Amino acid sequence: MTGPTDLRAVLADDLDRARRRSNALTDAVDDADLVRQHSRLMSPLVWDLAHIGNQEELWLVRDVGGRDPVRADIDHLYDAFKHARADRPALPLLDPTEARAYTRTVRDKVLDLLDTVAFDGRPLVEQGFAFGMIVQHEQQHDETMLATHQLRVGPPVLPAAPTPPSAGPVDGEALVPAGPFTMGTSTEPWALDNERPGHPVDVPAFFIDRAPVTNARYQRFIDDGGYHDERWWSPQGWAHRLRAALAGPAHWHGDGSCTRFGRRSAIVPDEPVVHVSWYEAQAYANWAGRRLPTEAEWEKAARYDPSTGRSRRYPWGDDDPRPEHANLGQRHLSPAPVGAYPAGASPAGVHQLIGDVWEWTDTWFDGYPGFTAFPYREYSQVFFGRDYRVLRGGSFGTDRSACRGTFRNWDYPIRRQIFSGFRTARDPLPGEVA
Repeated sequence: MTGPTDLRAVLADDLDRARRRSNALTDAVDDADLVRQHSRLMSPLVWDLAHIGNQEELWLVRDVGGRDPVRADIDHLYDAFKHARADRPALPLLDPTEARAYTRTVRDKVLDLLDTVAFDGRPLVEQGFAFGMIVQHEQQHDETMLATHQLRVGPPVLPAAPTPPSAGPVDGEALVPAGPFTMGTSTEPWALDNERPGHPVDVPAFFIDRAPVTNARYQRFIDDGGYHDERWWSPQGWAHRLRAALAGPAHWHGDGSCTRFGRRSAIVPDEPVVHVSWYEAQAYANWAGRRLPTEAEWEKAARYDPSTGRSRRYPWGDDDPRPEHANLGQRHLSPAPVGAYPAGASPAGVHQLIGDVWEWTDTWFDGYPGFTAFPYREYSQVFFGRDYRVLRGGSFGTDRSACRGTFRNWDYPIRRQIFSGFRTARDPLPGEVA
């Protein structure tokens, strides 16, 4: 672990990177657009901005720093559990000018605190955890705000992004042999409570796609009548398909084009399919004669190193992500073609497990054995049960600070406004694996 001086510099840089992204996403639109609700699934962008500042104030200024509140009068407005997203536009929210001023004031106090805080004495501050938690929280909302931009109607406002790297051929499946591995972590300093503790899981042998399912492969499912054949869908999925009139991924127009952040363009065949729900992913897998991987299978494919028997932080090793490893950080504003990041492949030869698209798994969101809520139940525990499916790996909209081989995301199986895709898996045939 870095020393205190280095840790302060790392945290200051992470806080700055998150805030530059928040500002870019909110400065891209005018004030009228900031307060508008573009979808009932999402908050107005101005709510996200002030909520980011409010969480930073609650945890760092007041709790870690023990300092007087900046705006205690607005706590209830930015409590995500008090007000559903659909109801937030009707609240007496800070206007754009007030929200920007508030977040600047809070950040100034946090940077002052960062100069003097001791990173020991209680779990909340050890190894900078509270600061890392706030960095991850802001970056998660930056991805949420990016999803809001995708739902926005009107001319494009985000600058055109650079084209992702060119790809090499990646197809087929990889065998992940049977045996135990360590799932989750007990050592990652900024890991959140649902990633803990590390624990052994014995996983039978399985095959998994070497790359996420592409637009071209998904189009074959559509062309074969997959959206109109009840055989491939669960009863709940079929009912939702009919109710929501689903005919293809969100933002596809049925003519070979899609809309991405206000720009209509041809669908790229070898990009991972994005904006599909868990029900759609499951139906595709059934049609293909396969299944979705379990969360444990996904993590073993991403982290297990058979040469050492240990679990890595990332598919490529323990080093933090670099641009050659994965499509992260809103650099390209689209998934990259499969095979674009050979340096990021796992020991089993599985590509793009980190970045590009969040990948649905066949697992309900729940705590690991020995789970302890920290620092508050509402981060994870209140979501446990049989309502939310787990997604893994991050997307092109995810920052490296909020994405690890152990990082867990979750959402309702109907959701597809998120940057969600998938890959498939299967059990070995009799005699196929020695």
